[in-house]
Amino acid sequence: MKPVRHVPNLLSALRLLAAPLAAWLILNDHDTAALLIFAACAASDGLDGWIARHWGVTSDFGAWLDPAADNLLMLLCFTALCAIGATPLWLLGLVVIRDGSIAVGWLLVKMLGLPLSTRPLLIGKTSTVVQLLYVLVLLLLLAFNLEAPRLADAGAWTCGLVTALSGLAYAVVALRTVFGGRRIA
Repeated sequence: MKPVRHVPNLLSALRLLAAPLAAWLILNDHDTAALLIFAACAASDGLDGWIARHWGVTSDFGAWLDPAADNLLMLLCFTALCAIGATPLWLLGLVVIRDGSIAVGWLLVKMLGLPLSTRPLLIGKTSTVVQLLYVLVLLLLLAFNLEAPRLADAGAWTCGLVTALSGLAYAVVALRTVFGGRRIA
């Protein structure tokens, strides 16, 4: 048994547990602590995948847990940042619609027994990175009590564009799978 076998899933589980804490810290004006928790979560996201691939300890459970932890972290942090007025409601709505549509689409494909690869698309990974960077920048601004409205607006529009492109790409994959009946991703 490899000693690192459970480390990737442990890191994902810790990220899953840290997500509500990060949101609570944002909502309660503990910006520096929120920044530190969020940065640790972002680092663990890359680390768990690297460990899993490097030592060959990937698992079906980990393939489910990692994106679930990412999505919960993003959803709760975007919601908290929207609640305090740091991010626009339209961006929160876009993130929720994209992630909800992907989840519903995945469930539909599984219920219909259609073949579909569970590997994330490059644009999906890019969207996650852009969302992480956007939240990180907002938390840095909050933690250091800085105002940079142009930076925040540019970040929101960039994040929104990449999120929308990602959602459209996943929709195309799902529609081709449902209506094409063949494996395409």
